Parts: sequence; C-alpha cells; structure tokens
Amino acid sequence: MGFSGSEPVMPTALKVLIAGGFGVGKTTMVGSVSEVVPLKTEERMTEVSRDVDDLSGVENKSTTTVAMDFGRITVDRDLVLYLFGTPGQDRFWFMWDDLALGALGAVVLADTRRLETSFAAIDFFESRGIPFAVAVNCFHGRCGSTAEEVKAALDLDPGTPVILCDVRDRESSKKVLLTVLNAARAHAEAAEAAVVPSSAGGF
Repeated sequence: MGFSGSEPVMPTALKVLIAGGFGVGKTTMVGSVSEVVPLKTEERMTEVSRDVDDLSGVENKSTTTVAMDFGRITVDRDLVLYLFGTPGQDRFWFMWDDLALGALGAVVLADTRRLETSFAAIDFFESRGIPFAVAVNCFHGRCGSTAEEVKAALDLDPGTPVILCDVRDRESSKKVLLTVLNAARAHAEAAEAAVVPSSAGGF
C-alpha cells in the first residue's frame, strides 16, 4: 500500500550531558526543560553520606542523584535532544565515561559560591574533546560574578562559552542548551577546517 503525500520526517536525536558539582542544579535543569516527565534517580541523604559528601554551601540539600537524570526536549521538527544529568559526587564519577558515550556536547553547571566543584567536569570534557558550555546557575536571582569573571576564574579556553542562567526557568535552560548546540557546531567546523586536504595526483 502506498503513502499519500510526503512521509513524516524522522528527527535527528542528539545526546547532551548536564554535568557539574554536587548540588549545582543538574536535576532541576533537566526537570525544568524536559517535555516528558523526567527520570530521576534521587535518594534521600543519610547521616552516613554526610561524612562522605561535601555539603559546604548546600547544607539544606536532602536528596542526591545516585545514577542519572534523563529528559527530552524537541528543539524543532528535525531535532530532539536527550538530556542526561550526571551524578555530582566523587564516588559516582566512574559512571561518567559510559554516560558520555555518543554525546554531542555538555553543560557544566557552576555555582559561584563553589566554583572549585566545576573543575572536575571541565577537565573531563576537555580531556575527551567534548564541546561544552559553562552555565552559571544564579541562585535566588543572584550570581555574584559576571560571565567574564567566571571564565577567568575557571581558566577556560577563549572559545568556551559562559552563560548566566536560572535552571528553574524553562526558557533560561533552553538558552543554555542552544549555547551548547552552537559550541558543538563551532567545534565541528574547527575540526573540519583543521583537516589538511590530500594533495592531488597519483601515489
């Protein structure tokens, strides 16, 4: 049986990681922007974990991601992003390599009160050549630093974008994801330009 009219367009599915230190807002970002009910693997923190996890600056945090968060957002009819939120604690970093497989790019969420918690994620993506953007989560509407100040403090490459955001806000989180897409496009174009064309002629 034939089909009348044009066949439906199958959108391209791309994978983006949401990474960063403990308590910077990864789960909140996935939840704010996902068009489906996000998968969360949060568990309540116990007194035992308080001796393991550094709660400095997030003393009121009562739950933590123990595997990953997952969400989905349709950018347009041709493009769907699958979002994977990584766990932030040191003891779960062994999962990052698996989560990063096939990723187009990443968001590194940063908290200006605890910028040092961003270094591990930045090092991870830089060492694997995965393009990323740093998104500074402005808690309670206050960031405390400008994007340029954060870029300098984290010693980022000039081409790494830094954007201020509020991960509780859907539109703000969408802007972060669009920034990552642009960073991935620029990374791909730079890699293509770096390829030296083969000389013409025979061997």
